[in-house]
Order: sequence, then C-alpha cells, then structure tokens
Amino acid sequence: MTTALRGGPARATTAVHRLPTEVKIVAATAFVFVVVATPREAMWAFALHFAVVAAICVLAGIRCAWLAPRMSIETPFVALAVLLPFAEAGDRVGVLGFSLSVPGLYAAWGILVKGTLGVLVSLVLAATTPAQDLPAGLARLRVPALLTTVAVLMLRYLELLAAEANRMHRARISRGDDPRTLHRIGATARGIGGLFVRAYERGERVHLAMLSRGFTGAVPASGPPATAMAWTAGLLPAAVAGAVCAAAWVTA
Repeated sequence: MTTALRGGPARATTAVHRLPTEVKIVAATAFVFVVVATPREAMWAFALHFAVVAAICVLAGIRCAWLAPRMSIETPFVALAVLLPFAEAGDRVGVLGFSLSVPGLYAAWGILVKGTLGVLVSLVLAATTPAQDLPAGLARLRVPALLTTVAVLMLRYLELLAAEANRMHRARISRGDDPRTLHRIGATARGIGGLFVRAYERGERVHLAMLSRGFTGAVPASGPPATAMAWTAGLLPAAVAGAVCAAAWVTA
C-alpha cells in the first residue's frame, strides 16, 4: 500500500509531497492545535484557516472529489452538533420556528468547524505522504520505538488481515450461511474470534522472523534529517494559523 488512504494523490511530485515526512507530521499537529485554540466566536478566523488549507490542497493537487467522500468520517460529530442547540440550556433564539439555545449554537458551530478542519488536515497529510514513510518520520522525531514498531506492523499487515477476513466470509457464503441474518450472530462472533487467533499466530511468526533477521526492537531512522529550509516552509501554514489565532484572541 503506497498511500495512507488508497486512491490518494500521494504519487504526485509537488512541493508539499517533497517535504520530509517529519515536517509534515509536526506541521499538521501544530495546525490542528492552533485550530482547537481559536475562539469559536471568531468566525472570520476559521474562514482564514479554511483558506490556508484550501491553498495547500491547490498546491498539492488534491481534488475535492477525493476529499469529499472521505469527509464522512466526521458524521458522528455532525450528529452531535445538530443536537446541541436543542439540548443546551441558556438564552434561546427562534430559528425557522424552533427555539434553539444560543450557547448550544456556539458549541455546535465550534464542534463542526474545528472537527472539519481537523479532518481536512489529516486527509491532506494522508494524501501527500506514503504510508511506508510515516514510521521513519516518527522515528526521526524520536517517537518511542514501540509505537513506531506497532505502526509499521499495522500498516504492513492491515491488508493481509482484511484479505483473511474476506476469505473467511467467502467460505461461510459457499457453505450456505447468511451472515446478515440475526440468528447467525453467534457464528459471526466465532468468526471474529478465529480471525483474532489467526492474527495473533501470524504476529508471533512475523516477530520470530524479524528477530532471526536481526531486528532490535526499533525502526531505523533512515534518510537525512530535514533541513532548516524544509522546516521553515513546512511550518509556515501553522505559523500563519497561529497568527490568526492570536489576532482572534486579541480582538475577542
């Protein structure tokens, strides 16, 4: 798997794609923290945050057609945001015949806009960074070796486990079973348990194979470190967002 999200434009060669992985990880994390710190009442600030993300998408060649279906991951947050104006206490305001809470409207707006920006930033990172580069970038950031090792194994064997689950599903169908019916939920649970056991056994075999090949428990930080110019260019959007956040607090 060459991208964190298959089908993304991570094979392009734009300036965003060429940035070192550790720079993009730090930049994305810093940008999200700045967005969360922005006061929800400063709606103009969030418009500028969206403009920064849109500029990065244009520079990286990321299309709306690729982003839109993947934005559905924030559906639970949208559902929560819709309910808050009805459930919150405080001053009320009439909107289209409904009595809505003013604090609830602000809370819903904050959840919706900050969640959307966070998902967009994560998708930009996934679209511009090959999945196999993420563990090396984390290693260069001095992330604990155990976490990077888990990330490497997860990225390497996620597709294998999905393929194993599909084979088990086809085997059930070929034997006349219908896993969609409620009375077969027991068989489905046993199938999930069998998949867990197979995954555990495969993990044991992989670990022994890694040890026999000299694995020391840490992912080597291959590649040269990021240059000062790369750090400056990569952190520029986060710096702009930080300036916007500071201005929003000053004018609040």
